[in-house]
Amino acid sequence: MTAELPVFRGATRADVPAVCDLLADDVLGRTREGAVSAHYLSAFDAMQAEGQNHLIVAEAQGRIVACYQITFISGLSLSAARRAQIEGVRVASDQRGHGLGEALIRDAEARARAAGCGLIQFTTNRSREDAHRFYDRMGFTPSHIGYKKPL
Repeated sequence: MTAELPVFRGATRADVPAVCDLLADDVLGRTREGAVSAHYLSAFDAMQAEGQNHLIVAEAQGRIVACYQITFISGLSLSAARRAQIEGVRVASDQRGHGLGEALIRDAEARARAAGCGLIQFTTNRSREDAHRFYDRMGFTPSHIGYKKPL
């Protein structure tokens, strides 16, 4: 990790290009993310308008070094448990293996607790074996099978 501890904060519109770079900075992202364009900015604006959907960045030495999206969802299942859904968890490739990912997940957990959530959940691609080991170490359980269908 960088010498300076990262500051976790809500992203601004100006952070969108750096977040898109993080999303594209891995084997899967290279094939599914594109150059920053109006649709990424529109998506960020829509997230901001939704109120319970937040893009969080970690900034160190003036650089965005990690990010995640967290959405707070109210529901009836699990005795009406409020839950946090995390997506787009990324750490810059030159920052991996130094504890930043753990700090990022701890930040997400703290935000989820503060929002009254009793559960935090996410999906991860089957091919991300290193990520699976990381999430296991962080106390997550692969308890469900996820399905996706392009529309």
